[in-house]
Amino acid sequence: MSNEVEQKDKFELYLDEMLLKLQECQKQKGVQSCSECDSFLECKLRDEYIDAVYNSMSKGETGGFEF
Repeated sequence: MSNEVEQKDKFELYLDEMLLKLQECQKQKGVQSCSECDSFLECKLRDEYIDAVYNSMSKGETGGFEF
């Protein structure tokens, strides 16, 4: 077993950043989930977070995910 810490790529780093922003927004609005927010369907921050999730999983490639 290696003691090396796995290096995060740019997609994972961006996902971490977006998650913090999303959690801060939820905290400010007093909700536990985006689905509880009045802006749920029109939220640009949530859309950016979803894009970050998909890019993190696909590493920016189109045509499917590589796990």
